[in-house]
Amino acid sequence: MRTDDVLEVFKQAGALLEGHFILSSGRRSPVFLQKAFVFKNPVLTAKLCAALAEKINNTLEVMPDMIVAPAMGGVIPGYEMARQLELESIFVERENGEFTLRRGFTLESGQKVLMIEDIISTGLSSRECIEAINATGAQVIAGACLFDRSGGTADIGVPLISLASRVFPSYDKEELPPELASIPAIKPGSRGLK
Repeated sequence: MRTDDVLEVFKQAGALLEGHFILSSGRRSPVFLQKAFVFKNPVLTAKLCAALAEKINNTLEVMPDMIVAPAMGGVIPGYEMARQLELESIFVERENGEFTLRRGFTLESGQKVLMIEDIISTGLSSRECIEAINATGAQVIAGACLFDRSGGTADIGVPLISLASRVFPSYDKEELPPELASIPAIKPGSRGLK
């Protein structure tokens, strides 16, 4: 599945939005991928995750024992990737601003983990998730995501396998082009919600 095919799935789900958006990183963009619109459809989610599972199987030399995803955005693709790869899936959640395992979830020292994300822009959430996994003694062998908005430049500290990758324009709040500055900004993401 190519990037254009993935974007077509997002369009089909009404998840490829255009306007003036505040990204999780604080940067501004005329394009937002509202993955929740994809994830509400199990058929579309399974289609994307099956393609990513195939890419993972063709890329990794050592396969994981467990899938770990950051809540909230990674929970659904993490679960579906685990189903595709016939593994278990758990997730980390923020507690006092930091990712941690909760709900009785545990990882064993040396356990091989594949960290699954929905969309990566700067890689911050992925790095924080990997840090929480590493704190348990488990070993993150790679990360994977459905869409890499950085075009391959985000460094998450481990190899990253992305189903699709494209750089969409993004701007610092103080450096907006006039056509974007003339549109009210909205923040459709979940980072910073109480």
